[in-house]
Amino acid sequence: MPIDTSLLVLSGPDVHELLQGREADVIGAVRSAYLEHQKGHSCLPHSVFVRFPERVKERIIALPAYLGGERELAGIKWISSFPGNHDLGISRASAIMVLNSLQTGRPEVVLEGSLISAARTAASAALAADVLHAPGPIGTLGVVGCGLINREIVRFVSSLGRSINRILAYDIDRRNAERFGVALADFTGSVQVEISATLHEVLAQSQVVSFATTAVEPTVTDISMCQRGATILHISLRDLVADVVLSTDNIVDDVDHAVRAQTSLHLAEQKVGHRDFVRGTLAEVLNGGKPARRGADDIVVFSPFGLGVLDLAVAQLVQDGAVTRQRGSRVERFFEGV
Repeated sequence: MPIDTSLLVLSGPDVHELLQGREADVIGAVRSAYLEHQKGHSCLPHSVFVRFPERVKERIIALPAYLGGERELAGIKWISSFPGNHDLGISRASAIMVLNSLQTGRPEVVLEGSLISAARTAASAALAADVLHAPGPIGTLGVVGCGLINREIVRFVSSLGRSINRILAYDIDRRNAERFGVALADFTGSVQVEISATLHEVLAQSQVVSFATTAVEPTVTDISMCQRGATILHISLRDLVADVVLSTDNIVDDVDHAVRAQTSLHLAEQKVGHRDFVRGTLAEVLNGGKPARRGADDIVVFSPFGLGVLDLAVAQLVQDGAVTRQRGSRVERFFEGV
């Protein structure tokens, strides 16, 4: 069989179209990836952080990964975070992904990666909310940080079929929160969206709270106002101080990945000298190895570092859709003479 020397390129509009309406498929792919990783069917080196002198908030991260199972996948995501981009009228994060052939090792697909990253992050958060939070309606879904990631999290949580009566949003820039409320209208339907003036109000009134901010150091020192049995999706990883982490029931995506790089969990480890405060992984809950909650009244905090195997799983969905629907641009003879 002749070897394909072309390269498929999928742009942002291609990826957006191929992910539309596929929340359930994305959540299913993320769930499967977690379980395969838990079984040891993966290779997941630590993410590599590229930082810049005297520029604390900006970074570029490389996430290489291999995922086994029914279909082997390998590739890398190269994603930057430049919060100042908002002042330029462009998104904070930008990314590119490469999927490699497991037959030849050659790159076979290049994809716009920020949409894949947002989808896998939101699917992970929605899966955690569904599995860790007590069954039944989510009266109020709290949102801290009104950017793309939390918008996608609201969309994916809304797709679970669990009734949400109200969304309570907070951002340090109220204008972001107001724009956020408008952006949610496309998929929240009749769910009431309110803008909160304080973080305290969001924590006090929400059953599920999602933190997706650009914080580089923890600022949340007290969550005593949270409702009993609340679930916190600590997506940005650096909002809660060490003492808050140590006071809660902690679930992560991967202990070795999540407890590093000065995350709130890493700071907690530095304070107490161990990792015993992490009860387990989401995959252990999914496979029945650990209960969803330590106790019904405890506050559960899910802190996912963001695993490259999830990006691979979602990118595979996009690649398959592109082939089926003949989307994207193919660069013929890309490897000619190489």
